[in-house]
Amino acid sequence: MVKRAFLWFLIFLILGSFFDILYSGFVPDVNALKKKSPVKTSFMRFREEQWRNEGKNLKIKQQWVPLNRISPYLIKAVIIAEDDKFWKHEGFDFAAIQMALEKDIRKKAFVAGGSTISQQLAKNLYLTPSKNPIRKIKEAILTWRLERALSKRRIIEIYLNVVEWGEGIFGVEMAARNYFGKSAAELTPWESAKLAAVLPNPLKYSPTKDSSFVLRRAERIYAIMVRRGIVIPEYEETIQEVREEKTVDSYESKEKNVGDGEERMEKTSIDKERRGFVPSSQSLGQESK
Repeated sequence: MVKRAFLWFLIFLILGSFFDILYSGFVPDVNALKKKSPVKTSFMRFREEQWRNEGKNLKIKQQWVPLNRISPYLIKAVIIAEDDKFWKHEGFDFAAIQMALEKDIRKKAFVAGGSTISQQLAKNLYLTPSKNPIRKIKEAILTWRLERALSKRRIIEIYLNVVEWGEGIFGVEMAARNYFGKSAAELTPWESAKLAAVLPNPLKYSPTKDSSFVLRRAERIYAIMVRRGIVIPEYEETIQEVREEKTVDSYESKEKNVGDGEERMEKTSIDKERRGFVPSSQSLGQESK
């Protein structure tokens, strides 16, 4: 069965090469993405048209952030969840494609996933969610070109800024603010695992609602992060305690500053009265007489 699936994949590549020649004149210039970030993707426009047809008054919510302003935990959690071989492959995970093809052959339809982050980015930027052979061929061509034109760092940066994370929510910065009330840079390992856990279906699942699927998936992602030394639970607990202490100290400091300010204002007023700058209550009483 594996050999048969791989044969299908070879046929897929041959067809892809053929369509590459026909399609090359219509493929967008991916080299522009080296320096210019996309404003609106094909997938976003697809969603807007879908909302109009459904009579929904929704707008795209997105805020671009550079990779150095995204929590490293989130970056690693998403790669673990979506494409664990991201840094090693050249756009395609052949083992995952074989398994996906086997499922597709059994069901006689293009249903299974197996897409890498690079493939998902190609689809988000230039295509639609439709599942048909022609779209998959275009996706393969675009993926190949993205991998040739961009660094892995740039690919993951663009992906994290355009991927859908809920209805109308695109990109990690808006997702972090919408679900956790903080910036993408401040996301904790567990929050990162929960955000990564919903990516297979962000319209169905939410990182903040109780869902056995999301919790199980987030726990697996978090466990892998711990096993690989990305997360050290004891360290995270200590950091959390320090953050909480700082919050309490900051609150108490503000309260103290307010009290000290009121006390200083009272002393200043008394001093001015004594030096004759401000009429005292007693002198005001004498003047009234």
